[in-house]
Amino acid sequence: MQTRLRVTAGAMLLALASTLAAQTGPLKVGDKAPDFTLPDQSGNKVSLNQFQGKKNLVLAFYVLAFTGG
Repeated sequence: MQTRLRVTAGAMLLALASTLAAQTGPLKVGDKAPDFTLPDQSGNKVSLNQFQGKKNLVLAFYVLAFTGG
């Protein structure tokens, strides 16, 4: 079950990365992040725009997370 979740999460991150790259091209330092929606650890959909206007937001992408590498 845990391996299945890891593979699913990894596939979703790859899909997100390729979709964003195809739509917007590479981001540069200082560019506004494009909106995206992904499920959280409970399966609830969360969009980046839900956090607009909040003081700080940190997005952390871990290259080897959920890949077993």
